[in-house]
Amino acid sequence: MMGGAVAGPDGRLRCPWGLSTDDYVAYHDDEWGRPVHGDDALFERLSLEAFQSGLSWITILRRREGFRRAFAGFEIAAVAAFTDADRERLLADPGIIRNRAKVEATLANARVLAEWRDGELDSLVWSYATDPADRPAPRTVADVPAITDESTALSKALKKRGLRFIGPTTAYALMQACGLVDDHLADCVARRA
Repeated sequence: MMGGAVAGPDGRLRCPWGLSTDDYVAYHDDEWGRPVHGDDALFERLSLEAFQSGLSWITILRRREGFRRAFAGFEIAAVAAFTDADRERLLADPGIIRNRAKVEATLANARVLAEWRDGELDSLVWSYATDPADRPAPRTVADVPAITDESTALSKALKKRGLRFIGPTTAYALMQACGLVDDHLADCVARRA
């Protein structure tokens, strides 16, 4: 089946995108689509998805530890306290993507989120999770959407609350990565149900 699950080196079927490198196999099998909770953890994923915009995910994945070091482990309170000197440090850091608009958005988002109640980001994001029974498991990569009504609504809700660099496509990538939807193909070993 074109675009369907593909056997990996171990013979197990996986989503085709998850087989291109060892980094991807580990990310696909152990992280992508698994539930992520906690404001700081979701801030990290939201930030990384924003940095990924226009780039391949492997670029971000391979720099994730650099991002974590540069952005204080994505602890919202710490990033919200970053100064202009920190901004300049980030823009000079070869361990991350040095895109000024994305760096500025991450810092601005941290300042907004620092004003929220503990658990508020988690509650808001997870309120857009879909019921797996409402959508059949995708059989091929062509069955996986780039945006959904839920991702469009999540994007609007986050923007209304002051967050930046979170369009419907980025919101859907966040939903996929954090387990709000399960877009592992039907025959994929990593599919939960």
